[in-house]
Amino acid sequence: MAISHAPAVAVTTPRTSRTRRRVLFFGTYDARRYPRVRVLREGFAALGDDVLECNVPLRLNTAARVRMLRRPWLVPVLAAKLAATWIRLMFRSRRYRGVDLVVVGYMGHFDVHLARLLWPRTPVALDHLVSARDTAFDRRVSSRWLVGLLERLDRAAVNAAHLPCVDTAEHRERVSVAARDRSVVVPVGAPSDWFYPPVRASSDRVRVVFFGSFTPLQGAPTIGEALRLLADDDRFAFTIVGRGQDYDATRAAAAGATGVEWVDWVEPEQLPYLVACHDVCLGIFGTGPKASRVVPNKVFQGAAAGTAIITSDTTPQRQELADAAIYVPAGDPLVLAAELRKLADDRERLWALRSAAFRRANERFHPAAVIEALDARLPAPAVAPAPRPVVA
Repeated sequence: MAISHAPAVAVTTPRTSRTRRRVLFFGTYDARRYPRVRVLREGFAALGDDVLECNVPLRLNTAARVRMLRRPWLVPVLAAKLAATWIRLMFRSRRYRGVDLVVVGYMGHFDVHLARLLWPRTPVALDHLVSARDTAFDRRVSSRWLVGLLERLDRAAVNAAHLPCVDTAEHRERVSVAARDRSVVVPVGAPSDWFYPPVRASSDRVRVVFFGSFTPLQGAPTIGEALRLLADDDRFAFTIVGRGQDYDATRAAAAGATGVEWVDWVEPEQLPYLVACHDVCLGIFGTGPKASRVVPNKVFQGAAAGTAIITSDTTPQRQELADAAIYVPAGDPLVLAAELRKLADDRERLWALRSAAFRRANERFHPAAVIEALDARLPAPAVAPAPRPVVA
């Protein structure tokens, strides 16, 4: 199946009562690897703000950071890398003194303290998204001293920010009491290049995609078992993208299922189109506590790409997707396989779900919609806004 059109361009009507701000994105985040910061940048730009950036990526993903913290002898390596990036950030920061808001990008537990030092009179928002402690638990870190250290790291980062941003109401309830009233729920959303209106498939097969880093939260072995259960059903073609902690267990659970393409890596710029070329996007199926509190980026992105969403039955995901998705019990490959078979039996229902997911994404998951709650908490400067494009 091929998609012959470009991504949808969203258009939003400017709010004439709103004034333009100078918003600076700051820190050691990697916007190419983690698209969340792109969503926030695009959101402020869509509202007519001047978006600036002072960024030196640390080039260490979540797994690498957790691995270093589990091995104390590697901590000096992390400290050295962080110090080198901070020196460059401090040098560049001198260009950005007159800003109205500083947004510290995802995994900015240390960066938020530097931001407060460099801009002591400017509001600082921290994209906390997911806590370091929760990430450690999800990756099966059992060391009590390390979990305690990460909990203190989370608390210090959140307390340092004027506006800590989390992704769900469930995560807001876990923020320290001292910072909870200042915290803002900012859903993950999807960057604008993910929005592809659905196109009916020309293939007889139902094309199903999963992409991820194979963390326990994602429950990828459940997907592997569902693949095995569907091995004798030639109505499906599966694309599984990524590698990570549970990759080997997922391949073993699939037990040589046919009709599956295993792809180690897809460039971030190519991933939206690849997902849009499928009928169904699989979400998360993990059974841990963190999985019950998040709405993963693949759910937002899959909906924006015009695919039907099948994911675990959790309160945050139902709140975001409502009836525009299929929900299955976490960790249950039998129900997952059964729901996929139902979609293969009823192509009109499959099309209706694809259309509903895209409509939901177009209404709620665009960057401008995602940052509305944060925008509402900010004081307005005195400069009138310029006209801005809007997402239809």
